[in-house]
Amino acid sequence: MPPESHPPPPVSRRIRMLSEGTINRIAAGEVIERPAAVVRELVENALDAGAHRIAISVQGGGITRIEVIDDGCGMEAPDLALAVQRHATSKLADDDLVRIETLGFRGEALPSIGAAARLSITSRTPHAPHAATIRVEGGHVGDAAPSAGAPGTRVVVEDLFFATPARRKFLKTPRAEADAVEVAVRRLALAAPHVAFRHETDGRLVFELPAQDRATRVATLLGPDAAAVLRPVDGARGQLVLTGFACLPTVSRVTVAAQTLIVNGRPVADPVLRTAVRVAYRDVIAFGRHGIVVLYLNLPPDELDVNVHPAKAEVRFHDPAEIRALVIGSLGRALSGGAAQAAPLSFARRPPLQLIRPAERSMGFSEPALALPIPPSARQAPPPPSPSGFPLGAPVAQVLDTYVIAVAADGSLVLVDQHAAHERLTHEALRAQLLDGGVRAQPLLLPSVVDLPHADAARLAHHATALARLGLELEPFGPGAILVRALPALLGAPDPAPLLRDLAEELAEHDESTALEARLDAAIARLACHGSVRAGRKLGVAEMDALLRQMEATPRAATCSHGRPTFLKFSRAEIERLFGRR
Repeated sequence: MPPESHPPPPVSRRIRMLSEGTINRIAAGEVIERPAAVVRELVENALDAGAHRIAISVQGGGITRIEVIDDGCGMEAPDLALAVQRHATSKLADDDLVRIETLGFRGEALPSIGAAARLSITSRTPHAPHAATIRVEGGHVGDAAPSAGAPGTRVVVEDLFFATPARRKFLKTPRAEADAVEVAVRRLALAAPHVAFRHETDGRLVFELPAQDRATRVATLLGPDAAAVLRPVDGARGQLVLTGFACLPTVSRVTVAAQTLIVNGRPVADPVLRTAVRVAYRDVIAFGRHGIVVLYLNLPPDELDVNVHPAKAEVRFHDPAEIRALVIGSLGRALSGGAAQAAPLSFARRPPLQLIRPAERSMGFSEPALALPIPPSARQAPPPPSPSGFPLGAPVAQVLDTYVIAVAADGSLVLVDQHAAHERLTHEALRAQLLDGGVRAQPLLLPSVVDLPHADAARLAHHATALARLGLELEPFGPGAILVRALPALLGAPDPAPLLRDLAEELAEHDESTALEARLDAAIARLACHGSVRAGRKLGVAEMDALLRQMEATPRAATCSHGRPTFLKFSRAEIERLFGRR
């Protein structure tokens, strides 16, 4: 038999102090993990210095060279020598870390950069006769010397991470690093719209922005498609104040990169705020898509801990639940406009239309059929033919028993998905009843027994009290079965079996860690889907007109409960482009 193996004896090593250079390089890795972090730190210093203009230029993704020039208060030679020492800062008047009101405060950025790169700082105060320059290479600090320079500060960082090659090896391509730098500069420009910004990459001008008001800066940096559907966000809870802008869900992104969250003037990547934004958009945006927001949260400094990580990108709130409620409520109000206020999907972001041969699919016009809750008078007479005064226009026909065609007052062609639209109308009607005390129930003439997997039946029975608020009265009926006594009156008489199966899945996804309100809202979305007029259902002209008018008056009617668009609008220019006229 092989001899029994034993671990090698421990090697005795004496504990020693690390050298100052090694300490600085370790600290540098925490503060400046990539070029974008260097740019962020330097621009934050410029903002703290009261700059009115900031110019950023990078080469090779910031790995080769970074230059940041500002017209701030500048530094004198003695302060310049102190600025490159660790834990030296002008941002804290005392040792109080509770009320931090500046972007920087640790005194680590410049020495960390100097420990990992070749750093040159030239600075001049407004009344000084000349500037002063200091150089740091791989942690070795030179003397401050007189030099020429305009009032303000010019920082040049070259050969980033030459002193820490292991970190340099894990950087991404120069193009990817340049993109990350641009994202960082854009977020800082959004945080300080009163400051003019100029940003260049490899000699190419990325953007140049004058000092602007907040709305103009946001619209400029988000681009024309997002700017067209921006809505103001405004809310307050005590000393918490939230302002900013949110895009309607008709314009969204596949990542959260277009979400800028600014707390007390500091761009942050905070999970509390990210989650609140996701929840606010959850039932108006398609799965896998993300809303576009620029939010400014202001709160007393002592209610916020920014001393969580050396990079200062993370914060900690004293009352995160209050923050979540403020963000969700304020965004919900901003997104609650009806279809009349929402811009439809742009033609440029829609796939090209596919021509359908007559032999492959028939197209017919509808016969009158009562599918919507409309007033009796509307059932007896068609609507007026003129679309004047109605943003979604007057109905013309129904295509494929699924889509309503309408013509707006400006001649635009409107195409409405009847199921998606009615789903949103039903969703909002159910929500309104719930907020008014409870969804009205319609007792069944004969209670219905629905067989389900044991776990699903147990889950529904556990939530029976909450579901009763939604007009759904049920009770356990032996192992793996549920007895349904009443359904929400708005739904008509759907088959309860698929409805209960979907509700059980929804409740499983939104477990006990999710607030009851969130679980109920998700359940309402399921109820609305099952209670809406289906695709393939023929509608009369009066019913189509009632659908359009209700969409114009209903909050969030531009999308269904799953975030899909309820209508598309083709302008004259888009129609002419389809036919090659332009």
